[in-house]
Amino acid sequence: LALEQSGARVGLMDADIYGPNVPTMLGVDKIPPPQGQRLIPAQAYGIKMISMGLLVKPGQPLIWRGPMLNSAIRQFLSDVEWGELDYLIIDLPPGTGDASLSLAQALPLSGAVIVTLPQLVSLEDANRGLNMFRTLEVPILGIIENMSYLDLPDGTRMDIFGSGGGEQLAQATQTDFLGKIPIDQNVRIGGDSGKPILVSHPDSPVANALREIAQKLAAQISVAALSGKNELPINIVE
Repeated sequence: LALEQSGARVGLMDADIYGPNVPTMLGVDKIPPPQGQRLIPAQAYGIKMISMGLLVKPGQPLIWRGPMLNSAIRQFLSDVEWGELDYLIIDLPPGTGDASLSLAQALPLSGAVIVTLPQLVSLEDANRGLNMFRTLEVPILGIIENMSYLDLPDGTRMDIFGSGGGEQLAQATQTDFLGKIPIDQNVRIGGDSGKPILVSHPDSPVANALREIAQKLAAQISVAALSGKNELPINIVE
């Protein structure tokens, strides 16, 4: 959304096939009718979006094995009428499972963004995801530390999940640290109501942090494009 607000044409592909929650977070419950064999993405806040959550009944579990998941991801890439985009952001489930591997094998990626919490157990998972993408020769664009801290009314700061983990992981892996996102209940409220914090509270510390991170990513992609690499999807791993 921060990229879209800066003037970019943005698509969002929800590749968390088993737990598709992007429709809820963007307040979308259906997609337009297909055109022939092509799926037409839903639109919210200027973003084009596709998710398995829009193609099955609410609450219906997808009891699929890896090959079916791989097929769904490839269809989201090839059978959706994305049109002209500057960025296709792909939201992946946590870990190093079939979705990440299928995506990396399906097309070349501009890079992966690793999202972690400051705590050790989250850092361990993030590090595995980072190393997986490096093994698959996908560039790592950087690390984001989510839920970094909570600012209290008296002006003090509480590190609920510890502190400095994201920066330490970035240093240990020689990766760019893109920024910290503080804890704010309005993020949760916005996710539940379908009105993201960049819309509901655009001047909040969280919104400012997200915009700064988006600017850093856009700059990296621009440099890669000028050096001869195509602008292709950014891959989000959390």
